[in-house]
Amino acid sequence: MKTFCGLLMMIAALPQMGFSQTNVYWQQEVHYNIQVALNDKQHSLKGNLQVDYINHSPDTLTYIWFHIWPNAYKNKNTALAKQLAADKSHDKKITETEPGYIDSLRFAVNGQAITAQSDSNIDVVKLLLPQPLLPGKQVTITTPFYVKLPNYYSRSGYSGDQFMVCQWYPKPAVYDRTGWHAFPYLDQGEFYSEYGSFKVNITVPAEYVVGATGTLLTQSELNKYKQLGMENNKGLKTLTYKTTTPGKPKTLQYAGERIHDFAWFAGKDYIIRYDTLQLSGRDTAINVFSYGQPAGNKTWKNSVSYIKDAVRHYSKWIGQYPYPVVQAVEGPKNLSSGGMEYPMITLITSPNAKEEEMDAVITHEVGHNWFMGILGTNERDFPWMDEGINTYFQFRYEAEKYRTNSLFGSMIPKDVKELDVAAFQARIYDVLNSIPADQPISTGSTGFNNKDEYGLVVYVKTAVWLYILENVLGRDVLDKGLQAYFANWQFKHPTPEDLKRELEKVSGRDLSEYFALLDKEGKLVK
Repeated sequence: MKTFCGLLMMIAALPQMGFSQTNVYWQQEVHYNIQVALNDKQHSLKGNLQVDYINHSPDTLTYIWFHIWPNAYKNKNTALAKQLAADKSHDKKITETEPGYIDSLRFAVNGQAITAQSDSNIDVVKLLLPQPLLPGKQVTITTPFYVKLPNYYSRSGYSGDQFMVCQWYPKPAVYDRTGWHAFPYLDQGEFYSEYGSFKVNITVPAEYVVGATGTLLTQSELNKYKQLGMENNKGLKTLTYKTTTPGKPKTLQYAGERIHDFAWFAGKDYIIRYDTLQLSGRDTAINVFSYGQPAGNKTWKNSVSYIKDAVRHYSKWIGQYPYPVVQAVEGPKNLSSGGMEYPMITLITSPNAKEEEMDAVITHEVGHNWFMGILGTNERDFPWMDEGINTYFQFRYEAEKYRTNSLFGSMIPKDVKELDVAAFQARIYDVLNSIPADQPISTGSTGFNNKDEYGLVVYVKTAVWLYILENVLGRDVLDKGLQAYFANWQFKHPTPEDLKRELEKVSGRDLSEYFALLDKEGKLVK
């Protein structure tokens, strides 16, 4: 009897281990309602979170994993700190930073207080549900929270009177056909999140300008941003944001649909620029905002133009931009990257970039709205499906517009720059293929020793692989395959097998030989 009971318990636990009884695609759904207030003197946030979590899986869940990523910045023992310390070229981030953390969490499910089990990683927690969550059912999870922001590093924090509020709220981990993905926050290794909607009320001192994921619903503030932004974008003069009630709180309402993350940025001195973009086939124009530094990069004056051009190109190549707004923020210099993307908004940290370089980095980060925002792959396991495919299109953009490539800059000879686009890209990719990149493209983001290896393989080697596919299939066929991939997998969690299937369907070819190159060490072709 004891053995039989043990067997029954094992069988009952199988769904929690990712044992699904169907091959039909499914994904979980989340709807957020968040109120948060910034204390700009204490560099902290105080808020309340409500998440409606809908179980579309065929499995019964007895717990839900949550990311509480601000704790990644808490001490030198977190997975983030250990990763940064192991990469000696970046360990300044640890020694010169102020800790951040999240606390005051009191989770409840449908109004009933619950137990939250800690994990070996302090930025992950398991919520034990008071009743099993059956397939097709929903629970409402609530908690207050307090976040102490670190001084700015690894995508989040503050720098003077500027706040980069990313990875800031408690967030359910993804549960998919392979089980839970309750991984800790890392600098090298990005995200995997559930799709849904956000309603977020942000309270800040009245003198702050805010740029955030989603649509600003506070009409008086939106009108003010548009008026200032249109004047500034003309370039004849620079108008700054003014308020008659400095220090008094104001609350801004934001909403977003079909997104899997929410980030916001606040600064006292942001210079707002604004225009609209009308794509053919869309009923409404897209609002285009940028937020610049008063003493920032001079090329930022063209930021709105670069954003618009990026959206035009990616919409033509891959599929139409679906959101009502697209934005970029000029942030302080970052020790690790030129920018960081979130749905509908990106942070650009390239203070020394020249015009072509600034256009390229803005285009790359805006391009992540497609390869990360709309096609929500597991970036921790398949970083190439995000960064690498996006880099391939960034290189195409640079070649068509400037006959340049941001990896080489002024090193490209004059006679190469005078070639037509096809010949120019052939020369560029011939050189890129010769760059040593030993590890396979299929390597997960934690499988690299440092950011240089990560960049060469995930970004560059993947772009070379796609260029090989372009030459095998022809650009038109490759584009049609990627457009089918976009159309069929937008707002979902595609895998490499899904990409392969879509490309094979459109091309009518077995591409196993070429997808096998993803596992190849060293140079892809001779």
